[in-house]
Amino acid sequence: MAERTTNGDLRRLILDTTRHLLVEDGYAALSMRKIARAIGYSATSIYLHFENKDALFHTLIDEGMERLLETLKAAEGRHPDDPVARLRALCQAYILFGLESPEYYEIMFMLHPERMARYPADKFRRARRNLDVLAAAVSDGEAQGVMQTDNARVSASVIWASLHGAVSLLMARRIDIRIEHEDLIEEVVAHTLRGVLLSSGTTDPL
Repeated sequence: MAERTTNGDLRRLILDTTRHLLVEDGYAALSMRKIARAIGYSATSIYLHFENKDALFHTLIDEGMERLLETLKAAEGRHPDDPVARLRALCQAYILFGLESPEYYEIMFMLHPERMARYPADKFRRARRNLDVLAAAVSDGEAQGVMQTDNARVSASVIWASLHGAVSLLMARRIDIRIEHEDLIEEVVAHTLRGVLLSSGTTDPL
């Protein structure tokens, strides 16, 4: 197995296996030896790519944030001149990302180890670009007179919190079974938009 696997393939295998184990067993139960057993390599092979399990965890968060950014950028690009439509698309894209990438989402936002090395500043700055995309839509909406905000970054954080709440409840299956998930998502997005829209900004904002 080791002879047939390139360094890039092995690194990918380590990350994918770690992602599954983190979600399945939690951070505290994760160890380099456990990962090694799962992939059929020695722990030494893993240390050639990652210093420790914190480095693995941080890399997975960073990967997830990059994937989320790609998703948001694609949604942003569909509505460059219409901030209302753009923000709606961003909200929908965020929720869809969480539901279609549950392992990444849980690692990014829902695992909180008590003891873990501080998340690297360079990775934090990259992660913050996701918030910047939302804030830019709000800023553009304010500039065009269709949205209101005292601070676009704060408004973007409130939007993020609302979307995260929806994703978390849907992932945990804590939604009333009488409510269709599509209906909930639609209403969450509509409610989120109403929080920043000026009533006179558009006749049909949602």
